Amino acid sequence: MSDDHPDDRPGARATLDTPFGPFTVVADADADGVVLAAGWTTVPDDELLPLVHPTLRPAKIVDRSELGAVTDAVLAFHDGDPGPAATLPVRQYGGPFLQEVWARMREIPAGTSLSYTELAARAGRPLAPRGAAQACAHNAIGLFVPCHRVRRGDGSLGGFRWGLSRKEELLAAEAAHVAARTATEA
Repeated sequence: MSDDHPDDRPGARATLDTPFGPFTVVADADADGVVLAAGWTTVPDDELLPLVHPTLRPAKIVDRSELGAVTDAVLAFHDGDPGPAATLPVRQYGGPFLQEVWARMREIPAGTSLSYTELAARAGRPLAPRGAAQACAHNAIGLFVPCHRVRRGDGSLGGFRWGLSRKEELLAAEAAHVAARTATEA
């Protein structure tokens, strides 16, 4: 994390067309692609920036048509390759448990899902499924930290900031891409 005062740290924002609607990314312009917030919205000042903790929020954000590797990762994800989105650096504010849960979310393979209980166990606190659910609810970096891959223990979808229909669409698209890739490799 930068030691600069937030007022000194510039940010950049880009909105991209995707099969699931407009997708906006807010990144730390100094850090070459550190993603601070992302989601399916065209109103980032209302829906994304409030998710970025004040200590991480850039004071000035420049709109761009693309963000290099970040844009490439978003487009690759929507084309069926989640790999780049899973490896780009991200930064969000939270205590050790939230950080651990977010890190474990990034390890959930596309086309699969975990329950909140399974996610909590992977984060080292098997008795904290509600804490894992809170980590999903407080995740500011949709797609890059794929909270859409986490479900309730009964298999139902649970919540999703960008809507349950979008969560269902994302899971179905990922499963279809994995099935197609598996069929091609067979």
